[in-house]
Amino acid sequence: MDDLTKTKSSNVYLITAVASLGGLLFGYDTAVISGAVGALRSFFIDELSTDPVLANSAIEQYKAIIVLSCLTVFGLFGAFFFRFFKRTTAIALIVLMFVVGGGLLYVNFVSQETALTETLTNSILGFMVSSALVGCIIGASLGDRVANSVGRRNGLLIAAFLFLISAIGSGYPELLNPFSSGNLSAFIVYRIIGGIGVGLASMLAPLYIAEMAPANIRGKLVSCNQLAIVGGMLIVYFVNYFIVKGQSDQWINTVGWRYMFLSECIPAILFLATLFFVPKTPRFQVLKGNDEAAIETLTKYNGTTRATVILSEIKKSFDVKKAPWLSYGWGIIVIGLLLSVFQQFVGINVVLYYAPEIFKGMGMKTDASMLQTIIVGVINLIFTVVAIFTVDKFGRKKLMFIGSAIMAVSMIGLGTVLFVQNTGMAALLLMLLYIAAFAVSWGPVTWVLLSEIFPNKIKGAMAIAVAVQWLANLLVSWTFPMMNNNTYLTETFHNGFAYWVYGIMAVLSGIFILKFVPETKGKTLEEMEQIWEPKKEN
Repeated sequence: MDDLTKTKSSNVYLITAVASLGGLLFGYDTAVISGAVGALRSFFIDELSTDPVLANSAIEQYKAIIVLSCLTVFGLFGAFFFRFFKRTTAIALIVLMFVVGGGLLYVNFVSQETALTETLTNSILGFMVSSALVGCIIGASLGDRVANSVGRRNGLLIAAFLFLISAIGSGYPELLNPFSSGNLSAFIVYRIIGGIGVGLASMLAPLYIAEMAPANIRGKLVSCNQLAIVGGMLIVYFVNYFIVKGQSDQWINTVGWRYMFLSECIPAILFLATLFFVPKTPRFQVLKGNDEAAIETLTKYNGTTRATVILSEIKKSFDVKKAPWLSYGWGIIVIGLLLSVFQQFVGINVVLYYAPEIFKGMGMKTDASMLQTIIVGVINLIFTVVAIFTVDKFGRKKLMFIGSAIMAVSMIGLGTVLFVQNTGMAALLLMLLYIAAFAVSWGPVTWVLLSEIFPNKIKGAMAIAVAVQWLANLLVSWTFPMMNNNTYLTETFHNGFAYWVYGIMAVLSGIFILKFVPETKGKTLEEMEQIWEPKKEN
């Protein structure tokens, strides 16, 4: 019996490892860009300043991509309106959003002259770096439909294929260039394709693990996905470092950056291949009426007795009626949205995406800046593990508030040392302190809170919180070069301005946690429902 139990446990751990490769690719894809920012500017953007014809073509294509991206995001978020309002009201709001948003987009962006100004240059660079996040919004928004139509495992297969296409296309955008001239737009499109894979994996990988894992070890196994994400970031920091180590800037700017993106092919192919050897989840099999396959899978991983009980529970779960998202009022929705917004507005992905460039701005050479980025990844991994082991001991609210306080001090301090041009050890230590504070609080704990504050009846409302999180990530990552590379702000604040902005956001996030977010530690889902019950609409 013990040997059988060990076999079942090893099988579960194996499929968890396979599914966690989705999380690893999630982290790998989002962080691979960090080592290539300077090279992308040199390869794609600097040539625009010397070739007016190429610049005009690139700007027109850039405008078209932005318009299509905005319309897609408008449409995806517009679909959420039907979950909050009556049909006629939702349609009216969607029309208003398209008219007002489209009008502002046309007046302030599309209709502007095609001149390569400093602001436009920084905008293009920022969008190149953050363009994958447009895909993340799309992938996350479609994740639930994909999961219920083709299944969790097959959805991950789609994500793996998108990762592979993105890796090849981003490394050599000129090979499959759908545009008449210029490779900048092709690069952006391939990054968006990879982002769709990230968005799908961000939802489907933990869902797959949760549905396959036995209840007694589910929490531990789902946590593996979060560790895989951070681990993927750390791995790519090492990969980027060894690619550029000892190489000239000219080689990095022409060839080296390609290897960074192509390196993603290795984990993508591994993920794609291993997924063919893991089963579909029992819940999806029951959803499609294939009870025999479901009981076979459940028996393999849980034993005959437990398999029958779990199958019965799965069937009963489909009878639970879903309630309108506003059944508990706007309060819980707004709190969920602000948790997502503040997680990004404190500036974490600026550090993760632009770390090498930030360190170069502190006077470090390319090799040294990449090495410092590895240190950032190590700190991120270590303190994520700390959070996993402390979140149930100290509580969510306390960890989040402490994290906000330390992030505020470190970001305001970093902005100050940059302002006084003291970019030595103090700046590095403040950066690492910030990473540690985020990794032990707002990084993993935000996801814990989002999974706990929404009662089961409106659990689907978490979808809009996740979509808003990707949108906030896009806004922060896109605007950072506009602040950090702006001539006036650089000459006046010596690159310190952006970090003061993120420091202020950290202060606001702490106030928000202290005043509005309930402690969910030790509370059952039924008890969480009682917290929101007084706000329930009649």
